Amino acid sequence: MHAIEMHEVSEEFARCWRAAGQHIQKQVQGPMNSWLKASLNPPFLEHLSIRLGNQLFFVRVEDVEGRLVVPGTRRGLLMIARECKGHACIMLVKEKAGTWTPEVGGWGLVDANTGRAVDPLTFISDEKIEMSDWEVQDFAVQIVRDHLRQNGRELMSWQGNPGVDPSLWFVGDRGPEWVVVRAARYPTKAQRPANWEKIAEGCARIGKTGHFASVSIANDDDAFDPSGIIPPMPLWRGHRMVVRFEGLVSDL
Repeated sequence: MHAIEMHEVSEEFARCWRAAGQHIQKQVQGPMNSWLKASLNPPFLEHLSIRLGNQLFFVRVEDVEGRLVVPGTRRGLLMIARECKGHACIMLVKEKAGTWTPEVGGWGLVDANTGRAVDPLTFISDEKIEMSDWEVQDFAVQIVRDHLRQNGRELMSWQGNPGVDPSLWFVGDRGPEWVVVRAARYPTKAQRPANWEKIAEGCARIGKTGHFASVSIANDDDAFDPSGIIPPMPLWRGHRMVVRFEGLVSDL
C-alpha cells in the first residue's frame, strides 16, 4: 500500500508547466505522439515525460527564483528515471515579461545529476532496448486509463510503479473508485494480488469500491507458439505490441 500525495498545483505553476511543455513540443518540430506524462494529475515523480526513439526523458520543471511551490521532488524524478532506464532532466525556468522561459538554450534541459545541458536527439540510436517492469506497468496503466476515459470516467490520479497499489483512482457513480492494475508479459498471465483485502482496507478511507485489471502484453512480431519451442520475443521499447485487456473485474 502507498498513500498517493494529492498535490494541488497553483494556477501559476500550471501556467509555467504549460510553457515548459510547449517549449519541448517546439523542439520536436512536428507532431509528437510519444508523451508519457503530459497532465497535472498526481502523483508527481516527474512533471513531463516523453519517449523519443528508443530513449525516455523525465522532466522536472523548477523556478530558478523559487517563487513557485513545485510539486514532487528531485528524488522522485531520479527514481522513476532509474527504474525506467531513462534520463532525468531539469528544466530551469524564469518569468520574463509575463512569460515563463527556460534559462538554458536549445531544449532547455539539464542533466539532473551533472547539471550539463541535454540534447535528447543525441541519445537516440538503433539499439533495441527491452522495456523495464516499470515501463510495462506504466503502459498497462495507460491501457486502463484510456478504457476509463472512453467510458466517460473522470480520472483522479494514476501511477506506474509496479510495487505500489492501487494503480489509479477515478470518479465512479457514487464517488472515488480505485483500480489495481497488473501487467504480464506473454505468455504469463496477470494475477490478482494475494493481499487484496489489505489494499481494500487501505483505500476505504477515500473509496470502498475497487476493481482489478489484468493487462497481458506481447511483441507484435511474436510467433505465439503454444508449444514453447519458439520462445516469446522481448518487449522492445518503441516497437508495436499486442494487448489483451478484457475490462475491469469488480466482483472480488
